[in-house]
Amino acid sequence: MSLKSINPATGETLKTFESLTDSEIDAMIGRAVDAFSDYRLTTFAQRSENMLNAAEILEKSKEIFGEIMTTEMGKPIKAAIAEAEKCAWVCRFYAENARQFLEDELVETNATRSYVHYQPIGPVLAVMPWNFPFWQVFRFAAPALMAGNVALLKHASNVPACALAIEEIFTNAGFPKGAFQTLMIGSDKVQRVIEDPRIRAVTLTGSEPAGTAVASLAGKLIKKTVLELGGSDPFIVMASADLDEAVKTAVTARTINNGQSCIAAKRFIIANKIANQFEQRFVRAMEALNVGNPFDDTVQVGPLATKQIVDDLEAQVLRTVELGGRILTGGKRLASAGFFYSPTVLTDIPKDSPAYREELFGPVAPVFRASDVDEAIQIANDTCFGLGASAWTTDRSEQLRFIDEIEAGCVFINGMVVSDPRLPFGGVKNSGYGRELGVFGIREFVNIKTVWVK
Repeated sequence: MSLKSINPATGETLKTFESLTDSEIDAMIGRAVDAFSDYRLTTFAQRSENMLNAAEILEKSKEIFGEIMTTEMGKPIKAAIAEAEKCAWVCRFYAENARQFLEDELVETNATRSYVHYQPIGPVLAVMPWNFPFWQVFRFAAPALMAGNVALLKHASNVPACALAIEEIFTNAGFPKGAFQTLMIGSDKVQRVIEDPRIRAVTLTGSEPAGTAVASLAGKLIKKTVLELGGSDPFIVMASADLDEAVKTAVTARTINNGQSCIAAKRFIIANKIANQFEQRFVRAMEALNVGNPFDDTVQVGPLATKQIVDDLEAQVLRTVELGGRILTGGKRLASAGFFYSPTVLTDIPKDSPAYREELFGPVAPVFRASDVDEAIQIANDTCFGLGASAWTTDRSEQLRFIDEIEAGCVFINGMVVSDPRLPFGGVKNSGYGRELGVFGIREFVNIKTVWVK
């Protein structure tokens, strides 16, 4: 199986990469094992020096890395450069905090000395998606490498140039040979890698079906997994909210990364009292977005990453309309080269429609109406997903109810859901399990060892 780099703005195939053979995969896993035997014994100071080097490389060459991202998956160039900068931030965060996060923790018992001791576990396979092709990798790799593990990356098949660039960053930063390697393979080879006894754990960011397959296989082999899967995040606006700010943020939250983000706002739940005003302003703002060439600095929405994504999104919208949904704006692919879909707002969403039950991975915004806070929470939770949620209200009692009652891994009040190296990130229900980032992220792939000394 070959891997293709295709420009989604034009549909042009830029380069084809051959998949690794089984013997080449075996050799790379062997190098990871060899690297781990020495790397696990390095000091935090040594690892930190290399991680800071990686941050510096990312910052100095952010325009180059941004161009690679935009070319392969279509995000606006400004957003791509900002992604490289955010990767530098996560590298610095763990370089500066890993030692503290993994220090021995004394626990008073009847022993002379008892404590919790954190140790790396070995080679970890990371199966990563295309939508944030640098950030998704670095938010795993920075804590994993700082903990003393080594990493093997199976990146999405449509971003091979990004995958190779990331490996080069870690190599040039001074990490030892084998500490971070990119496996140029398709999904057909993932099972073989997971089944290899030398692989100790797996982390996956991707679709629900992919997460189910990986978790099922790893579970049979008793291997640790962390899953960050899909999301259908609610964006709730109550009557007391700052409507101007809520509308402005709603547009950004729906169209960030061309609408292709697991934590993008995907269901807009608006209090009846302000629903008409919100819809009118929201529609005008979505219609005003500049859609086009992602290398144009003025463009806000670029192409979707693949033709299949456009086809799937179009089918979901059409089916929703067939079942009774109504288009307020957009609702069509654009008549141009590349994989473009118009920013879209839907309303009157039927319960059995794709816009109600499925994740819409593109710039399509279903709008719902709620009579009160109870109905807003009911609609928000009426999904199999539970990744993030944004709620807009100045009423303290409403804020507390949203915090306590929304079923999600994170709740943002009067702000857009974002990932932050300082805070844990992950979901509940079908959005996955485990956490990335913060102190919790670095402790996912370590042996939390109890030590008791008489």
